[in-house]
Amino acid sequence: MTYRLICDSCTDLPPEVLQDPHITKVPLSIQVGAETVVDDESFRQKELLQKMRAWPDAPKTACPSPSTYLERLIEDGDNYIVTLSAALSGSYNAAAQALAIYREEGGRANVHVFNSRSAVSGQAQIALLVRDLAGAGLPFAQVVEQAEAYISRMQTLFVLENLDNLRKNGRLTKVQALVTGALRVKLLCGATRGGEIERLGQGLSVRQTLARMVSRMAADPDHAGRRLIITHCNCPERAEHVRELVRQRCQFGEILIAPAGGIATVYADDGGIVVAY
Repeated sequence: MTYRLICDSCTDLPPEVLQDPHITKVPLSIQVGAETVVDDESFRQKELLQKMRAWPDAPKTACPSPSTYLERLIEDGDNYIVTLSAALSGSYNAAAQALAIYREEGGRANVHVFNSRSAVSGQAQIALLVRDLAGAGLPFAQVVEQAEAYISRMQTLFVLENLDNLRKNGRLTKVQALVTGALRVKLLCGATRGGEIERLGQGLSVRQTLARMVSRMAADPDHAGRRLIITHCNCPERAEHVRELVRQRCQFGEILIAPAGGIATVYADDGGIVVAY
């Protein structure tokens, strides 16, 4: 049975993975002032960062329409959809609506929508797992069961230079942003089991906070042998630094690095690091 893996554009996969013909991405869009940036192949990160620096307000993001998801479904195979956390974006609801419309119109193919309860690297982890399982020929129900089980124990962590866009768009509490700004500290944050953002620690610098993030992963007995994905926003050297720390202190089976796409660039901002395992 053939399959299609449909991911919203916050699923930041390593470039070589995107060559897989089974994978298709559904773009979100970004509004900076009067300009709209589509998070697809035309996206240029440095241009967006320049626009964000020049615009005094936070960029706004918009999820795909249900029809955009509907257009990606195939009738002669299994369909797996991976979206941003439903607690952070309307992308999951749009995909769920697309599935409801598909059923109302008589569609019979297998379709499952995964609420990643995460973003960026977390979505990429789910997509790669689905690709591995479906590519190995596992039945649809088993792929869904194993991927959902993985989501329930997946860890997503991040350290950002700047929290303003998260705060201004309601993804971070005002108290956390105020404390961070007043004390000049950098927060270590993560995803809750419900897919919301929580504060896990802090450091006096990004480098110190990244070291604490790696310490947290090393102390997790469930990390050994798993795959780690490091997503960076315009800071490949910082991502390599994290990979080297991880190699020294952790026991991951595989470590991948991926550049941030448009949506991750909005929220991680210049210099941000997101990891998931």
